Amino acid sequence: MATILITGGTGMVGRQLSNILSEANHRVIIITRKVPEAIAQNAFPYSYALWNPEKCWIEATAIHQADYIIHLAGAGVADERWTSKRKEEILQSRVQGCKTLVQALTQIPNQVKGVFSASAIGWYGPDTDESRMNGFTENNPADGAFLGDTCRQWEESILPVGDLQKRLAIFRIGIVLDKSGGALPEFLKSLYFRVAAVLGGGNQVISWIHLHDLCRMFLYAIENESVSGVYNAVAPQPISNRELNNQLGKYLYGNRFLSMQVPAWVLQIMLGEMSIEVLKSATVSAQKIQEAGFQFLYPSIQQAIAQILPNKKL
Repeated sequence: MATILITGGTGMVGRQLSNILSEANHRVIIITRKVPEAIAQNAFPYSYALWNPEKCWIEATAIHQADYIIHLAGAGVADERWTSKRKEEILQSRVQGCKTLVQALTQIPNQVKGVFSASAIGWYGPDTDESRMNGFTENNPADGAFLGDTCRQWEESILPVGDLQKRLAIFRIGIVLDKSGGALPEFLKSLYFRVAAVLGGGNQVISWIHLHDLCRMFLYAIENESVSGVYNAVAPQPISNRELNNQLGKYLYGNRFLSMQVPAWVLQIMLGEMSIEVLKSATVSAQKIQEAGFQFLYPSIQQAIAQILPNKKL
């Protein structure tokens, strides 16, 4: 049994991951700013510890106990409109969290063997002819737009962990699909009315991953010492926005639904700069993590939808 610290443990991914780690007989310590609220959000009997990334502080006792750290914390990218202030919050919430962990591991005696940090496929820019054929790989450079630059600074701020002789793996996470939160409930909103809302031209590729597979990937990294470096955390079968919406409609209603296109200009008015990411096509390769031995339970969108909506209920 290992003791695993999780930052961002009260979010959608963190809650599911905590459950999976506990079921695998690992001890989970959730790192949070507010312990009472964290306890109220989680049914499992986890341990909790405080941190304050803005002040670069974390409870030393948690670091003392840890065998592994999973770093998920960061302000939600799609939670608010991208004002200059919000963009700075998105960046700093990630960079400061990484700096806090690096400082703690440098200054506090510990037995941490590995650190596993989230990043995002926002690292990559729009599809090229090459990526459409083979997918973006971990060797592709960061895009120069806001999310690409954010991911670059995010990853660079956790890299000093490697200099401390800790195993480091970074997962560039795709669009996470689950009914409890994230993008899927947004896709399902119009389907309450039997309408599949296709965004923009609808041909933009979505590189996605089922929540359970993502959590299993972190567990796999803990249990397999060969997993280090950067990995794309995406399913091996990306899908276009149009096809995703049509697959959801067909699964729920057969052919008894309408497909409606939402023009790009409407999204630009509604979302501002964030619409660039909604309309961006990014075909991302899962080959490296598969070659590392990880096997997906939900490699296709059909398998994922059937698991997430087993009773065909929204």
